[in-house]
Amino acid sequence: MSKSFDVVVIGGGPGGYIAAIRAAQLGLQTACIDEWSTADGKPAPGGTCTNVGCIPSKALLQSSENYEHAGHAFAEHGIQVKGLAVDIAQMLKRKDKVVKQNNEGILYLFKKNKVTFFHGRGSFAGGKAGVWEIKVAGKLEEALVAKHVIVATGSNPRALPGLPFDNKLVLDNDGALAIPEIPKRLGVIGAGVIGLEMGSVWRRLGAEVTILEALPVFLGAADEQVAKEAQKVFSKQGLAMHMGVKVGKVTAGKDVKIEYADNAGKAQALAVDKLIVSIGRAPNTTGLNAAGVGLKLDERGFVTVDNDCRTSLPGVWAVGDVVRGPMLAHKAEEEGVAVAERIAGKHAHVDFNTVPWVIYTSPEIAWVGKTEQQLKAEGVKYKAGQFPFMANGRARALGDTTGFVKFLADEKTDRILGVHIIGPMASELISEAVVAMEFKASAEDIALICHAHPSLSEAMKEAALAVDKRTLNL
Repeated sequence: MSKSFDVVVIGGGPGGYIAAIRAAQLGLQTACIDEWSTADGKPAPGGTCTNVGCIPSKALLQSSENYEHAGHAFAEHGIQVKGLAVDIAQMLKRKDKVVKQNNEGILYLFKKNKVTFFHGRGSFAGGKAGVWEIKVAGKLEEALVAKHVIVATGSNPRALPGLPFDNKLVLDNDGALAIPEIPKRLGVIGAGVIGLEMGSVWRRLGAEVTILEALPVFLGAADEQVAKEAQKVFSKQGLAMHMGVKVGKVTAGKDVKIEYADNAGKAQALAVDKLIVSIGRAPNTTGLNAAGVGLKLDERGFVTVDNDCRTSLPGVWAVGDVVRGPMLAHKAEEEGVAVAERIAGKHAHVDFNTVPWVIYTSPEIAWVGKTEQQLKAEGVKYKAGQFPFMANGRARALGDTTGFVKFLADEKTDRILGVHIIGPMASELISEAVVAMEFKASAEDIALICHAHPSLSEAMKEAALAVDKRTLNL
């Protein structure tokens, strides 16, 4: 006999589990289906983000940064470290513990908010508006019926044509987070977020890292000035980055051999012990039975939705990586909350213009809103203000003065159009800019706010002041 719900969420990643919890909080009888499992077969909700993405990568980034600080930065502070060594097994064990704590936290929140959880793969079995039939394939077969269905099945890493991931020599993000020993030579194809973060981890731990990127410019989505600064800093740190390359034949044997043409068209070859492939991600609709119920997908495989995340089927919604827009965990969360509230008859709002982007390298890179090149292309008249961390007292005390804060504001109204940061704790500082832009603030509004001294946030105030060619020289 089928179990009946107001809402069934297929997928327990950031978009899915947040949507399920919010729907339950709004009084809707809610279920969430997720198939992620631990090594011993237990439920591991949280999707790519929790299991093989955001959370474990940050754990390894922190561990590797601690190791690098102990080896290179502590001496300046008068801290002597003798016999420094790295224990990769312990580092991975800690990472796995952090992931497990997050898995268990989500299961606790399901229980607390009365979300019924099903461990298995969810798919459409039939139905129509108001009575969608959902099948759960797991240790136990379950049949569910729901008035509303939220598809939150996420995305999968793209492989190079003809070179499947084995996560021994050719690694996706999962394999990159579980390398059992430091490779002497590590190759990375793709200079995006995953490639840069994972390349940074293993470079700090001692690997020789070479990154191959097809695009002619570095970090094309970021503000050009920030991207140039980042490329300079990362190159100085030891990341060998080659832009505008065309990857040809890749052969995996005892090691991995990559044949490619450089940006001048000259044939090159690279041999590495491990190869991370980070060339983007594809929406995950495999096994969903979208065609069986007439759920429309676009030409790239994304579930087609309108501005409110409604699909082509009445009562069926979709959020996160499986729909249009940036593949960011926090974007998925915002959409999940909004859909739950729409189902409950409430008004909801998601503004893609104020979704922040963060790359957790060192220095961190974060931005929100328009880049300077976008404003120029759109013919928008703007003012720019910038302040370097080199002139910030807290940054000097931290021993990390790399980078700057940059504000872009409308020339006439002074309304903030974009904020771009490269430097320490950029991931935290960017939130002030997000709040300001959500409330349609001007650069002067930030300049007039009292910021704690000494703090990195003073660089925000100074950059905002610089928009109008002012400074407090803090």
